[in-house]
Amino acid sequence: MARRSRTISGALIAGALLLSSLGIGGIAVSADHASEPRTSKAATSHSGHTMAASTRAAAEDADADGYIPAKSPVTGVEPSADQPPHRYFHEFQAHCSVSHTAPDDPIVYPGQPGKSHDHTFMGNTTTNASSTTGSLDSGSTKCLAPGDRSAYWMPTLYNGDQEIRPVGDQTIYYKAGVTDYTSVRPFPKGLRFVVGSPMQSAQEFRDHPGFVEGWECGESYFNVDFPKVCPTSRDTQLNIRFQAPSCWDGKTLDSPDHQSHMSYPVVKDGTNDNVCPTSHPVALPMVEFKMAFPVNGDMSKVRLASGTGHSFHYDFFNAWDDATLKALVDHCIVGGLQCDPRGYDQTHPEAGAALDENYELP
Repeated sequence: MARRSRTISGALIAGALLLSSLGIGGIAVSADHASEPRTSKAATSHSGHTMAASTRAAAEDADADGYIPAKSPVTGVEPSADQPPHRYFHEFQAHCSVSHTAPDDPIVYPGQPGKSHDHTFMGNTTTNASSTTGSLDSGSTKCLAPGDRSAYWMPTLYNGDQEIRPVGDQTIYYKAGVTDYTSVRPFPKGLRFVVGSPMQSAQEFRDHPGFVEGWECGESYFNVDFPKVCPTSRDTQLNIRFQAPSCWDGKTLDSPDHQSHMSYPVVKDGTNDNVCPTSHPVALPMVEFKMAFPVNGDMSKVRLASGTGHSFHYDFFNAWDDATLKALVDHCIVGGLQCDPRGYDQTHPEAGAALDENYELP
């Protein structure tokens, strides 16, 4: 599915050892703007939010340079420009619920409990400031699929001083972000990244390549900040959808700014096709958060732990069981289906499901 190209603007992004700026634009940016200059700062503030510099490297960062090398790097790959048969969908869903909240961030502030603004954690129940690939891999999960032990987190939402947690299963989509959906491969174990920035301006949030619908409630859509009032009907909630980059450099599981090892797809010159840039040639699933917060009515006191609505961002730390993730990616994304968390497409029952009734490999 082609996406419209936009012009990139600068955006500040927090990092573990460095806080650097990231060029942002449309969901798929034009190829000639795939790389923008970045600057580094030890600590920075924006829109009233301040983040201190990290004082420790991740446990898996052996030389403390901010990079975590992949155990099995992917080399010799060229971005695919193939055009497989058109399919409207190539995705599956992960349904995960909130496990806990804490002022921790194992990506930005590894081993530094209490240093972050408060986060709402979903999926892996053991996630804390000291989480590693190994600790998550041996942990439990609040995702429907037991094989999804990944950690997902975002800034905690408040109404005044009251913490507002999403209730029940939240939908996390895994999609093809490139036109050649058959080229998408599973995430490497231990891959982690930050999507967006708590310090981005309202315009940077609106122009971010991951921006889908912004904040919405009732009939109010595409809001950069929280609507002032939402309908008070029982089923009205505050919602947001936001997409992550899906092209990987094939080399590192993390980088100093927690983003530069990943990239959004670009639009191939002279076409409407989305492809990975040559700097990040490996096509991975595009994660999309679809979060619903049970708050409505007067929204004047609604805020994020990171600040205003446009400070929304989220983190992903992959700890999927390799075989389970591969089965879902191959069956649903590469197979061009629209799957539920079992890997079943109701419109194509003949294709079967990737997982059994317990959301496990058969």
